[in-house]
Amino acid sequence: MADIQLLEYLEGFLTENRKAKFHDILSRRTNHFTVAIEDVFQLHNTSAVMRSCEVFGIQQLHVIEEKYSKTIDKEIAMGAEKWVDINRFGSISECISHLKSSGYRIVATTPHENDCLLENFDINQKSAFFFGTERNGLSQEVLNAADGFLKIPMVGFTESLNISVSAAIILQSLTSRLRNSDIDWRLSESEIIEKRLDWARKSIKDIKRIEQRFNQNIDS
Repeated sequence: MADIQLLEYLEGFLTENRKAKFHDILSRRTNHFTVAIEDVFQLHNTSAVMRSCEVFGIQQLHVIEEKYSKTIDKEIAMGAEKWVDINRFGSISECISHLKSSGYRIVATTPHENDCLLENFDINQKSAFFFGTERNGLSQEVLNAADGFLKIPMVGFTESLNISVSAAIILQSLTSRLRNSDIDWRLSESEIIEKRLDWARKSIKDIKRIEQRFNQNIDS
Protein backbone atom coordinates (compact mmCIF):
# COMPACT_ATOMS: atom_id res chain seq x y z
CA MET A 1 0.00 0.00 0.00
CA ALA A 2 2.86 2.38 0.86
CA ASP A 3 4.47 1.70 -2.52
CA ILE A 4 1.21 2.51 -4.32
CA GLN A 5 0.88 5.79 -2.41
CA LEU A 6 4.49 6.71 -3.17
CA LEU A 7 4.03 5.78 -6.83
CA GLU A 8 0.94 7.98 -7.15
CA TYR A 9 2.81 10.83 -5.47
CA LEU A 10 5.91 10.53 -7.67
CA GLU A 11 3.92 10.12 -10.88
CA GLY A 12 2.33 13.46 -10.07
CA PHE A 13 5.70 14.98 -11.04
CA LEU A 14 5.67 13.29 -14.46
CA THR A 15 3.95 14.45 -17.62
CA GLU A 16 0.99 12.48 -18.93
CA ASN A 17 3.04 11.54 -21.98
CA ARG A 18 5.82 10.18 -19.78
CA LYS A 19 3.41 8.09 -17.72
CA ALA A 20 1.70 6.77 -20.87
CA LYS A 21 5.11 5.84 -22.31
CA PHE A 22 5.99 3.87 -19.18
CA HIS A 23 2.67 1.97 -19.31
CA ASP A 24 3.12 1.19 -23.01
CA ILE A 25 6.69 -0.07 -22.67
CA LEU A 26 5.97 -2.10 -19.53
CA SER A 27 3.05 -3.80 -21.29
CA ARG A 28 5.65 -5.29 -23.66
CA ARG A 29 8.38 -6.12 -21.14
CA THR A 30 9.10 -9.71 -20.16
CA ASN A 31 10.96 -11.81 -17.61
CA HIS A 32 10.02 -15.00 -19.48
CA PHE A 33 13.39 -14.76 -21.22
CA THR A 34 16.55 -13.33 -19.73
CA VAL A 35 20.20 -12.97 -20.76
CA ALA A 36 23.47 -13.78 -19.00
CA ILE A 37 26.92 -12.80 -20.26
CA GLU A 38 30.05 -14.47 -19.00
CA ASP A 39 33.25 -12.46 -18.47
CA VAL A 40 32.99 -10.50 -21.72
CA PHE A 41 36.23 -8.55 -21.99
CA GLN A 42 35.17 -5.98 -24.57
CA LEU A 43 33.17 -3.33 -22.72
CA HIS A 44 31.29 -2.18 -25.80
CA ASN A 45 29.91 -5.70 -26.27
CA THR A 46 28.42 -5.74 -22.78
CA SER A 47 26.82 -2.37 -23.41
CA ALA A 48 25.52 -3.40 -26.83
CA VAL A 49 23.93 -6.57 -25.41
CA MET A 50 22.23 -4.44 -22.77
CA ARG A 51 20.91 -2.15 -25.48
CA SER A 52 19.50 -5.16 -27.36
CA CYS A 53 17.81 -6.36 -24.16
CA GLU A 54 16.12 -2.98 -23.78
CA VAL A 55 15.10 -2.72 -27.44
CA PHE A 56 13.54 -6.20 -27.50
CA GLY A 57 11.82 -5.94 -24.11
CA ILE A 58 14.08 -8.12 -21.94
CA GLN A 59 13.95 -6.67 -18.43
CA GLN A 60 16.78 -8.58 -16.73
CA LEU A 61 20.45 -8.81 -17.72
CA HIS A 62 22.88 -10.93 -15.69
CA VAL A 63 26.60 -10.15 -15.82
CA ILE A 64 29.16 -12.66 -14.51
CA GLU A 65 32.34 -10.91 -13.40
CA GLU A 66 34.74 -13.65 -12.30
CA LYS A 67 37.61 -12.09 -14.27
CA TYR A 68 36.51 -8.71 -15.58
CA SER A 69 34.57 -5.98 -13.84
CA LYS A 70 31.97 -4.23 -15.98
CA THR A 71 31.41 -0.51 -16.36
CA ILE A 72 28.61 0.43 -18.70
CA ASP A 73 29.68 2.27 -21.85
CA LYS A 74 26.93 4.87 -21.92
CA GLU A 75 27.62 5.95 -25.50
CA ILE A 76 26.76 2.46 -26.73
CA ALA A 77 24.11 1.63 -24.14
CA MET A 78 22.27 4.82 -25.21
CA GLY A 79 20.49 5.14 -21.86
CA ALA A 80 19.46 1.47 -21.73
CA GLU A 81 21.14 1.15 -18.32
CA LYS A 82 18.27 3.19 -16.82
CA TRP A 83 15.58 0.82 -18.05
CA VAL A 84 17.15 -2.67 -17.85
CA ASP A 85 17.84 -4.36 -14.50
CA ILE A 86 21.51 -5.37 -14.30
CA ASN A 87 22.28 -8.22 -11.89
CA ARG A 88 25.97 -8.79 -11.18
CA PHE A 89 27.51 -12.07 -10.00
CA GLY A 90 31.02 -12.89 -8.84
CA SER A 91 30.92 -16.48 -10.09
CA ILE A 92 29.28 -18.65 -12.72
CA SER A 93 27.85 -21.02 -10.12
CA GLU A 94 26.23 -18.14 -8.23
CA CYS A 95 24.53 -16.86 -11.37
CA ILE A 96 23.34 -20.30 -12.53
CA SER A 97 22.04 -21.17 -9.06
CA HIS A 98 20.10 -17.89 -8.94
CA LEU A 99 18.55 -18.44 -12.37
CA LYS A 100 17.63 -22.06 -11.77
CA SER A 101 16.01 -21.22 -8.43
CA SER A 102 13.97 -18.62 -10.33
CA GLY A 103 12.67 -21.30 -12.68
CA TYR A 104 14.87 -20.62 -15.71
CA ARG A 105 16.18 -23.20 -18.14
CA ILE A 106 19.90 -22.59 -18.79
CA VAL A 107 20.52 -22.29 -22.54
CA ALA A 108 24.06 -22.08 -23.88
CA THR A 109 24.29 -20.15 -27.15
CA THR A 110 26.98 -22.19 -28.86
CA PRO A 111 27.25 -24.93 -31.48
CA HIS A 112 26.96 -28.32 -29.78
CA GLU A 113 26.17 -31.87 -30.81
CA ASN A 114 22.78 -31.56 -29.09
CA ASP A 115 22.07 -28.02 -30.20
CA CYS A 116 18.81 -26.56 -31.48
CA LEU A 117 18.46 -24.21 -34.41
CA LEU A 118 17.00 -20.81 -33.57
CA GLU A 119 13.77 -21.32 -35.51
CA ASN A 120 13.10 -24.64 -33.73
CA PHE A 121 13.64 -23.40 -30.18
CA ASP A 122 10.79 -24.16 -27.75
CA ILE A 123 9.70 -20.81 -26.32
CA ASN A 124 7.24 -22.21 -23.77
CA GLN A 125 9.66 -22.59 -20.86
CA LYS A 126 11.34 -19.68 -19.08
CA SER A 127 14.88 -19.54 -20.48
CA ALA A 128 18.14 -17.79 -19.66
CA PHE A 129 20.41 -17.37 -22.69
CA PHE A 130 24.13 -17.46 -21.89
CA PHE A 131 26.65 -15.69 -24.12
CA GLY A 132 30.39 -16.20 -23.74
CA THR A 133 33.66 -14.41 -24.31
CA GLU A 134 34.74 -13.10 -27.71
CA ARG A 135 37.66 -15.51 -28.12
CA ASN A 136 36.78 -18.65 -26.20
CA GLY A 137 33.00 -18.69 -26.06
CA LEU A 138 31.29 -20.12 -22.99
CA SER A 139 33.24 -21.84 -20.22
CA GLN A 140 33.03 -25.57 -19.64
CA GLU A 141 31.23 -24.87 -16.37
CA VAL A 142 28.35 -23.22 -18.21
CA LEU A 143 28.30 -25.95 -20.86
CA ASN A 144 28.13 -28.63 -18.16
CA ALA A 145 25.27 -26.87 -16.39
CA ALA A 146 23.28 -26.11 -19.56
CA ASP A 147 19.84 -27.63 -20.03
CA GLY A 148 19.98 -26.96 -23.75
CA PHE A 149 22.08 -25.51 -26.58
CA LEU A 150 21.04 -22.97 -29.18
CA LYS A 151 22.71 -21.85 -32.40
CA ILE A 152 22.01 -19.40 -35.19
CA PRO A 153 21.94 -21.06 -38.63
CA MET A 154 24.79 -19.79 -40.84
CA VAL A 155 25.47 -20.53 -44.50
CA GLY A 156 28.73 -18.68 -45.14
CA PHE A 157 32.42 -19.41 -44.56
CA THR A 158 32.39 -17.57 -41.23
CA GLU A 159 31.31 -19.82 -38.36
CA SER A 160 30.79 -17.28 -35.62
CA LEU A 161 29.23 -13.89 -34.92
CA ASN A 162 30.13 -11.09 -32.53
CA ILE A 163 28.39 -11.60 -29.18
CA SER A 164 26.31 -8.44 -29.50
CA VAL A 165 25.15 -9.41 -33.00
CA SER A 166 24.28 -12.93 -31.82
CA ALA A 167 22.30 -11.59 -28.89
CA ALA A 168 20.36 -9.18 -31.10
CA ILE A 169 19.45 -11.88 -33.64
CA ILE A 170 18.35 -14.37 -30.98
CA LEU A 171 16.36 -11.86 -28.93
CA GLN A 172 14.59 -10.36 -31.95
CA SER A 173 13.56 -13.78 -33.22
CA LEU A 174 12.43 -15.29 -29.93
CA THR A 175 10.67 -12.24 -28.46
CA SER A 176 8.77 -11.79 -31.71
CA ARG A 177 7.54 -15.38 -31.52
CA LEU A 178 6.78 -14.96 -27.82
CA ARG A 179 4.54 -11.92 -28.33
CA ASN A 180 2.58 -13.75 -31.01
CA SER A 181 2.00 -16.77 -28.76
CA ASP A 182 -0.57 -17.65 -26.08
CA ILE A 183 2.17 -17.87 -23.41
CA ASP A 184 1.76 -15.71 -20.30
CA TRP A 185 4.97 -13.77 -20.93
CA ARG A 186 4.13 -10.33 -19.52
CA LEU A 187 5.32 -8.86 -16.24
CA SER A 188 3.09 -9.44 -13.24
CA GLU A 189 1.14 -6.54 -11.76
CA SER A 190 3.55 -6.32 -8.82
CA GLU A 191 6.55 -6.30 -11.20
CA ILE A 192 4.96 -3.51 -13.22
CA ILE A 193 4.36 -1.41 -10.10
CA GLU A 194 7.95 -2.00 -9.00
CA LYS A 195 9.29 -0.81 -12.37
CA ARG A 196 6.94 2.20 -12.55
CA LEU A 197 8.27 3.27 -9.16
CA ASP A 198 11.88 2.68 -10.20
CA TRP A 199 11.49 4.54 -13.49
CA ALA A 200 9.65 7.43 -11.84
CA ARG A 201 12.54 7.82 -9.40
CA LYS A 202 15.03 7.84 -12.28
CA SER A 203 13.00 10.49 -14.11
CA ILE A 204 12.69 13.06 -11.31
CA LYS A 205 15.40 15.54 -10.40
CA ASP A 206 16.16 15.98 -6.69
CA ILE A 207 14.35 12.70 -5.98
CA LYS A 208 15.78 12.40 -2.46
CA ARG A 209 14.26 15.69 -1.35
CA ILE A 210 10.90 14.82 -2.92
CA GLU A 211 10.77 11.40 -1.23
CA GLN A 212 11.69 13.03 2.09
CA ARG A 213 8.75 15.40 1.66
CA PHE A 214 6.44 12.44 0.95
CA ASN A 215 7.63 10.60 4.07
CA GLN A 216 7.12 13.71 6.20
CA ASN A 217 3.57 14.06 4.91
CA ILE A 218 2.87 10.40 5.69
CA ASP A 219 4.28 10.69 9.22
CA SER A 220 2.43 13.91 10.07
